[in-house]
Amino acid sequence: MQWTWGQLCGIFLTAVVSLLLGIAIQLDNTPADNEDWNFRMAESADSNKASFQEKQQSAFVVGYTGEVGKELVKELATSNIFSKVTLLGRRVVEYEDEKLKSLEQKVVDFDKLDEYEDLFKDHDVGFCCLGTTRGKSGVEGFKKVDHDYVLKTAELAKKTGCQHFNLLTSVGANKNSSFLYPRTKGLVESEITDLDFSRLSIYRPSMLLCDRTESRPGEWVLKKLLSPVTYLAPTAISVPTSTVAKAMVNNCVAPPGDKKVEIFENKAIHQISGTLKKK
Repeated sequence: MQWTWGQLCGIFLTAVVSLLLGIAIQLDNTPADNEDWNFRMAESADSNKASFQEKQQSAFVVGYTGEVGKELVKELATSNIFSKVTLLGRRVVEYEDEKLKSLEQKVVDFDKLDEYEDLFKDHDVGFCCLGTTRGKSGVEGFKKVDHDYVLKTAELAKKTGCQHFNLLTSVGANKNSSFLYPRTKGLVESEITDLDFSRLSIYRPSMLLCDRTESRPGEWVLKKLLSPVTYLAPTAISVPTSTVAKAMVNNCVAPPGDKKVEIFENKAIHQISGTLKKK
């Protein structure tokens, strides 16, 4: 019997998805680091938010027009845990929600960020969700945004007194990787760690699930192919952007642990967010 090209492709894709599903289910069942602490953080989120709110702290957000950044802004506005939230970015966003309208927005030029040092002052907490893709910005553009802009943001935050810096990177971040994306993410993690914040929280989500405003055909196809995996093993290779935002807020209001630098991988993000129940 002769197989057609279409049949061979179908068999190959089925085999690949089946293999990934097996790996993903195994990962989904593998405990995350500090699981008990992660779940306690989620369970005590409401009381932690109430206690944190009394501190009357302020925060800034960069990268608030990205998919995670948009969800983070909603969470911050809804939870009302800060006395002031400042959005620092290239443009002003016209929000319809009244809660979002109360957030202060300041336009900055990331190529000249040193000139906006005063805007970083008087913020206790910083959230950095900056990021682009090689396909959208090219190699140099990607490195400029995901490394240069992110590092400069952290440097100014540290210089002006920010105590807790929250950094969004990616699964697989590794400064020694031979691939551009994880190497860039890992390098900026390492350099920001060297700045020695009182508290540094690094979030490494896997494939982000959201309805993007921009078209990414390759990503769309990948998500469709992996939909059985994300359904049967939800914490292994994917995470909704809203879940990442909830995790960032829940961790922010939680009392700091023993480590000044805390890294949350994909499964831990699910646990901290409160969207995943303890088995």
